[in-house]
Amino acid sequence: QLVESGGGSVQAGGSLTLSCVASGRTFSSVAMAWFRQTPGKDREFVATISWSGGATLYAHSVKGRFTIFRDNAANAMYLRMTNLKPEDKAVYYCAAPLDPGLLLPFLTPDFDSWGQGTQVTVSS
Repeated sequence: QLVESGGGSVQAGGSLTLSCVASGRTFSSVAMAWFRQTPGKDREFVATISWSGGATLYAHSVKGRFTIFRDNAANAMYLRMTNLKPEDKAVYYCAAPLDPGLLLPFLTPDFDSWGQGTQVTVSS
């Protein structure tokens, strides 16, 4: 089970840090990722991190503004979001793949565990 927290409402240019805590399963041996979704649109890849935290991959739209990191001892993953823009408004989901062999997965079909989502709202 994955549980996100840390969402909220901020003004453009502001920052938020999202958290994702895992329970019931050890996720320290698999990559993890963040996705986001707005009404009427498909879930969109945001960032992914390897099991060790040594490798990361970002969507072009967030690169340089968002940072994904993890704490395997705490079975947790985070997304530090800075310089937020109104177009970053979405429900953010953390996800984990079943296959430990995927280094930096970013396609939604590769993920079998999803959190319930946390809302991020950015006002201009």
